[in-house]
Amino acid sequence: MNTAMSRHLSRTNLKMASCVIRPHVRRIPFLGHRFTVVRPARGMTSGTGTREKDRREENNNDDDGHHLMTIFEVREHLMNMVGWRREWASGEEDKPSVRDTSSLLQHIARSQDELPKRRPRDSFSRAVIPLGRDPSSREFYLFFNRGLRFGRLLENFDTFAGLICYKHNMKPELGPHQKSPFAFVTAMVDRIVLSPAGPAPSPYKDILMSGQVTWVGRSSMECTMHMDQEHGGELQRLITATYLFVARTPKTDEAAVVNPLDPQTPEERQMFEKGELKKRSRQLASQTSLLKNPPTEDERLILHDIFLSTIDLSSGSFKTRIRPENTIWMDETKLKSLTVCHPEKRNLYNKIFGGFLMRKAYELAWTNVYFFAKTCPPMCTRVDDIVFLKPVEIGDFLFLSSQVVFTRESSVQMYVHAEVVRPGDSGSRHTTNNFRFTFDMGFTDVPRVLPKTYAESMLYLDGRRHLDT
Repeated sequence: MNTAMSRHLSRTNLKMASCVIRPHVRRIPFLGHRFTVVRPARGMTSGTGTREKDRREENNNDDDGHHLMTIFEVREHLMNMVGWRREWASGEEDKPSVRDTSSLLQHIARSQDELPKRRPRDSFSRAVIPLGRDPSSREFYLFFNRGLRFGRLLENFDTFAGLICYKHNMKPELGPHQKSPFAFVTAMVDRIVLSPAGPAPSPYKDILMSGQVTWVGRSSMECTMHMDQEHGGELQRLITATYLFVARTPKTDEAAVVNPLDPQTPEERQMFEKGELKKRSRQLASQTSLLKNPPTEDERLILHDIFLSTIDLSSGSFKTRIRPENTIWMDETKLKSLTVCHPEKRNLYNKIFGGFLMRKAYELAWTNVYFFAKTCPPMCTRVDDIVFLKPVEIGDFLFLSSQVVFTRESSVQMYVHAEVVRPGDSGSRHTTNNFRFTFDMGFTDVPRVLPKTYAESMLYLDGRRHLDT
């Protein structure tokens, strides 16, 4: 549109202008759905004045002045980078395959010494969840109470972390439109925390995502990411997330070495040291796990006190159990679900998308808290130690079992166990994930959950440990 026409339209009624000018529309596939990404046509503005126009143009571009990708475009970019097959195979003669990586295997190094060091800012990325600028995608994120679906944000974090990992390991010799020789998969979600003093996320405003690699091992990378949103005229922090990804060779699924990290600024070195500390903490937690070691002396005393509080002392027997006021037995807090894993939920490597698993687990946990507390719970305040033990295959039957394992004052600690049954596998179940979510109900008389069995007692102590961490 030429300049003269633009000036003419700006003087006309806005309704007439909206009828004449059509925004640029592009359809992008995302997790089996199709969304319309709307970019305003040249000359259109959502407000008046130069400042509004400059602000909008700034938000549409990254720090280098390039187009700021939406999270849907990030997904599209990743699909192109790994050579993702868009159509699911229809028969044995056309088995699903992500790509032929034979020509790319020569670019996988055997040692980190062969790879150049990368700075954390080399992988820095930004993207936008276009809730404000693209109303057509908003319904995908909208909760029934007009809040924001936290499970969708978990999916977006998983997708965005993949982009950061690929950017850290870009190989200049393969050119700007390179196909990556790596497969990056989620090993664990270390922690996701809502900002305590931050505003409630709105489903009617854009959410800006940013992040970078902050720690690197031999084949693993830690991605630290943030979600920010404009409130009160300022960009405010909503959520901070830390994901751990591992690199694999697509053909053999063996560990692949990644570019080492060279933190340079004091902040970068501090983040790297925190990554080292968290690695040691994970190793220590594994050694002290209740699956390997008995409870501590203090924990044994806690369990004994709970047991005594549920005994009818007048009966003179250990068999008669009573439930104190404002308490509930742990075995009465279970809620389960079953999902058939269809191809539409596959990831870039033809496994079930980890973000989808997190969303399903979170929504089950949220529903369970609703029944437990008998009120609509807010968005969870913390997610931690989600471990991906085994991939979930297409066609698997996914069983999710949620349970309230610990409560204190206004906090509710939820545990969700994921296991799968594979068709033709004699009905045996395999654990794939463990999820932990913390909710703050906003009132202090949350019912206290009590274990009956020894197994429930271990879940109780594990939930207590996570809440105290």
